[in-house]
Amino acid sequence: MPELPEVETTRRGIEPYAAGRRITTLRLYEPRLRWRVPDELPDLVAGQRILEVARRAKYLLLELESGILILHLGMSGNLRVQPADTPRRVHDHFDIVLDSGNTLRFNDPRRFGSLHYTSGAANEHPLLSSLAPEPFDPAFNTDYLWKITRRRRVAIKHLLMNSKLVVGVGNIYANEALFRAKVRPRRQARTLTRVEAGRIVRAVKAVLAMAIKVGGTTLRDYVGADGQPGYFRQKLYVYERAGQPCRNCRTPVRQLTQGQRSTYYCPTCQK
Repeated sequence: MPELPEVETTRRGIEPYAAGRRITTLRLYEPRLRWRVPDELPDLVAGQRILEVARRAKYLLLELESGILILHLGMSGNLRVQPADTPRRVHDHFDIVLDSGNTLRFNDPRRFGSLHYTSGAANEHPLLSSLAPEPFDPAFNTDYLWKITRRRRVAIKHLLMNSKLVVGVGNIYANEALFRAKVRPRRQARTLTRVEAGRIVRAVKAVLAMAIKVGGTTLRDYVGADGQPGYFRQKLYVYERAGQPCRNCRTPVRQLTQGQRSTYYCPTCQK
């Protein structure tokens, strides 16, 4: 599913086309997404100018003159910039039509994405109010990770994927960050040393930054705002490389299941 780098790549892709433009209409073709899109939403946003295109965790935020559109890409969604008269494809569920003649078109085969509107502050919305620090926030640092891992028996990979502790570190990037930090994914969080906590923090930031730079990771459905795939897959060290030689030491990469998610690691490089 699209994770933080894919959402940030989408944000950067649509921002030049959306920021400062006015929404002429919101065309709802299929309101039955993860949560049903309210029938009154087109009337609420029509005529409003998009002041800013922001992101919080895996949510895109279109800040309008009198509210905020909150969009989640779900498991298979993408938001692309297209001429408004581009013929619709299967699984195109809504168009945010702009006064420039372009549209922000949402396509989602599984319909796990969502579209919400709030007239209040974004961080007060129920979907966003309990979210933890962003990985690139200075608050996500060695001291923070060290503190929250004390007395926690949970596996470090599970902790990194807990959005109430740090947001946006999905399965792909948790695997890759732990490899870079030389820490096994099943290690109990409380066993980490302060040095290891620091390595993990730096690895998370580095892996996510690298993924954003190359447009995210395309495994199946994801494409960016320009319709192009992400290229971080070519830079993966362990994810989906079970049985293949580690790029560092040539030991075969191992695979296991944690919380119904596939985990990959090198038994030699990671301790």
